[in-house]
Amino acid sequence: MKNLSKIIFSLISLCWAMPALAVDSYRYMHVNIETPWAIFVFLFGLVFAPMILAVVLYWHYAMKKDTEEDDNDRS
Repeated sequence: MKNLSKIIFSLISLCWAMPALAVDSYRYMHVNIETPWAIFVFLFGLVFAPMILAVVLYWHYAMKKDTEEDDNDRS
């Protein structure tokens, strides 16, 4: 019953949608010369964030391993 009400609501919403607004979507989205740069910076962060995290974790555990070896040498 719950899914049926969602389907009915979706169909009613689609009937009220104005397809003419899709024609003007380019102007609606305010695309300008800075948009490709914003997309580039966003994707640059998505690509390099895991790499930076991997470097930081590698460095952290490498330092931790060195301190453990120093502790074993002192014993």
